[in-house]
Amino acid sequence: MRIGFIVNDVSTEEPKFTTMRLAQAAINRGHEVWVIGVGDLAYDADGMIRARATSVPKSKYGTSDSFTADLKGKNAVKRRVTVDELDALMLRNVPSDDYLKRPWAATAAAEFSRAAMRNGVIVLSDPNGLAQASSKMYFQLFPEDVRPRTLITRDRDEIKHFANEQGKIVIKPLQGSGGAGVFLVRQEDIPNLNQMIDAVSRDGFVIAQEFLPAAEQGDMRLFVMNGRPLRVKGKYAAFRRVRSGGDIRSNIHAGGQKAAAHIDETALNIAEIVRPKLVQDGMFLVGLDIVGDKLMEINVFSPGGLGSAQQFTKINFSINVIEAIESKVKYMHYYGRNFDNIEMCTL
Repeated sequence: MRIGFIVNDVSTEEPKFTTMRLAQAAINRGHEVWVIGVGDLAYDADGMIRARATSVPKSKYGTSDSFTADLKGKNAVKRRVTVDELDALMLRNVPSDDYLKRPWAATAAAEFSRAAMRNGVIVLSDPNGLAQASSKMYFQLFPEDVRPRTLITRDRDEIKHFANEQGKIVIKPLQGSGGAGVFLVRQEDIPNLNQMIDAVSRDGFVIAQEFLPAAEQGDMRLFVMNGRPLRVKGKYAAFRRVRSGGDIRSNIHAGGQKAAAHIDETALNIAEIVRPKLVQDGMFLVGLDIVGDKLMEINVFSPGGLGSAQQFTKINFSINVIEAIESKVKYMHYYGRNFDNIEMCTL
């Protein structure tokens, strides 16, 4: 199989990233792998999508460290490839990372891959579904049963009223990721709320969300693939993120610590409730961030942490993700375009 991975920029990829683990797994299974930065894409005069792509010189890699070193090193294989002729294209870029500094790049991967899709390449996740999920507003389209109470606005008075009503809230930007710009607002903080709102609203709308007491213990990331929790040999692809000190953010790169996860009926019920929409939107590999009996976030763009799940379960889930893509390529071979891309994403 010929598979491409679109990332924000090849030069910023790191060995710990899930994308690099997936690409390494694909290489080790004998596939032709190309990593493509958003800025490397082109729509040629003949109507084909092409890209300046990068691969590695070896066919086997023991670690993602050695794979990434070769991908970014002097021996990397550089070639201009026709994206339309790939068997599968996995969108692993994070639009919010480009939202401010490279706004032209935020929607480019979805737009170019949508054009390439016309010629038969399977695009994961579906670019039309991802276009709907370009901000955290997408989260509000899921049932209220699994979401914290939420207000999205730029109006200070509305946020203050919501804070007084709830007693304790979290505010964060509508655009963004990785725990950036997240504030915990308690009753005693309300006199200083204007400054917090200014900091968050600088880049757009503000999300004000009820504070979930269970967040004191951190959250859990559970991976969902093809609409179902990713489970191998009885173990789920999941891990916990525990808060560090007084920081309300449990994101690993915001100071959180990793721990093993216990998947109970509550988590599985949440996954089942969101499954119909994930399937409807063609979301192939998704990260559900669960706090208590609620979802805090649904990560559809490049969800990370498969390596962390492997650390606690001793299962290399990246292999299973690549196996799932192999199956989709076989289906396409047997059936051609009798299935829409959005259906193929979760078969």
